Amino acid sequence: MKNTRHPRYARHRFPAEVISHAVWLYFRFPLSLVVWELLVAWKLQSVLKAISRADG
Repeated sequence: MKNTRHPRYARHRFPAEVISHAVWLYFRFPLSLVVWELLVAWKLQSVLKAISRADG
């Protein structure tokens, strides 16, 4: 599987869809940084599970 990343997020640790979701959550809900980090980790975990299921 080829790892293609959006150029804006090429040097970041998390995939673009995780960053996008985290930014949406950050602006949608008034969360503390700790809660925000936990949500990013939760979303990343769900994305990685989906990727591993797709790889088969």
